[in-house]
Amino acid sequence: MGAQIKVKTDPIFKGIVATLLITGFFILASASIGITTSMKAPPYYFILRQITMGGAAGLILFIFAAKFSYKKWKTWALAVFLGSILLTSAVWIPGLGLKAGGALRWIDLGLLSFQPSEFLKFGFILYLSAWFSSRGGRISSLKNGLIPFLIITGVASSLLVLQPDIGTLGVLAISGLFLFLVAGGKFTHVLILILIGLIFLGILIYLEPYRLDRLAVFRNSEYDPQGAGYQARQALIAIGSGGIWGRGFGMSRQKFQYLPEPVGDSIFAVAAEEFGFIGASLIIFLFMLLAWRGFYISRFAPDSFGKLLGSGMVLLIIIQSMINISALSGLVPLTGIPLVFISQGGSSLAVTLLEAGILLNISKTT
Repeated sequence: MGAQIKVKTDPIFKGIVATLLITGFFILASASIGITTSMKAPPYYFILRQITMGGAAGLILFIFAAKFSYKKWKTWALAVFLGSILLTSAVWIPGLGLKAGGALRWIDLGLLSFQPSEFLKFGFILYLSAWFSSRGGRISSLKNGLIPFLIITGVASSLLVLQPDIGTLGVLAISGLFLFLVAGGKFTHVLILILIGLIFLGILIYLEPYRLDRLAVFRNSEYDPQGAGYQARQALIAIGSGGIWGRGFGMSRQKFQYLPEPVGDSIFAVAAEEFGFIGASLIIFLFMLLAWRGFYISRFAPDSFGKLLGSGMVLLIIIQSMINISALSGLVPLTGIPLVFISQGGSSLAVTLLEAGILLNISKTT
């Protein structure tokens, strides 16, 4: 008699995801007030867009992924990865790509615009999970592990460099590196990859003055306070103003034309100002809970593909979140990437819920 397979999904993981999602909606609703006031738009403009474009689409993807057997993703892994590459490349099609802030990262369909790199991250980790699981112990070899992994990562990374989107590149590369280690990559090979990554990052920083400025701001918080260091400085002011308990929900001052991108990559600073050290710590704790439960689900998956795919989905969510929070806290240079579940961004939220749905499906078999 074969072992019975559970049909119920993990209730703890579902609860964590639901809590983060609802928390994100409330924080975004408050953080967007400053922008909607200056735009003379309805106060619910951003939160309504997030719910309809990110939440609704994400819920559909979440339910689909939770019901769709994760094992079938292995068959579609290459097609999804190639499709995500083509989709990301479409930003260079005249009339389709949307340029903003000096970067060509969005596809504009008129009533709808989205960031295809969100799908590239997902396709990359999905393909790596399938590829690693099919290689077995050969991942530890130079010929069958390190070199092919470098090629796969290089293909995906090149698109992000050209946009440019170095923040997303960092999330993709770090997630892939950790997954390589989980799959059985040799520690010496990991060190080689880190060295190559640092050299490559150094070249990218050297080629663009604004990246050098961000590095200078990271090394000295007083550097160019009205220019390159303005966002980092205002973020620290917002976080520090929150004190222990915060100013209270909706009471942030920095979101009113002081803090750049209060609904985007700076939203954690708004949350810290309104909810204080206690509230900010609770947000971080929720992400740590998601990591704990996600890795727990992945650990007990019945096959190597499930273990790797589940781990990869968790890595994408947690690494991006921790980079965002660390950047606003002055622990790493600013990157411009959003905070998962909380920042404005329909495509980011939709893909994140897809990743969470896959983890739920894996939990049925643990």
